[in-house]
Amino acid sequence: MIRLARAPNIAIASLWVDALKQAGFEASVQRYFMSSLAGEMPPDQCLPEVWLTHNNQESAAKQLLDQLQNMPQRRWSCDCGEIVEGGFEQCWQCGRDMPPDSEVEVLTSTPTKP
Repeated sequence: MIRLARAPNIAIASLWVDALKQAGFEASVQRYFMSSLAGEMPPDQCLPEVWLTHNNQESAAKQLLDQLQNMPQRRWSCDCGEIVEGGFEQCWQCGRDMPPDSEVEVLTSTPTKP
């Protein structure tokens, strides 16, 4: 077994393990309940970890995790003038629906708002 990554929380660790399993990797979450010890132990020692069963799959599994952690984000401008980023399909300012995909900008990194 080999540790692939530390996750910021149990939910993210579980999502990563599920994605790895769907791709055919045998993976598990370790330190699932360690977050309750934060304070008694250093917090970074209590983060959940994603472990891979077969060491020979490490490279491909890390590549998949990297893709999951760096997914492109959508960004679109609503008719009301609000810039909507991320996975939102409705404007949080006025409630209008997102335009068709052809009018949505895809970003590879999170932009800063002007």
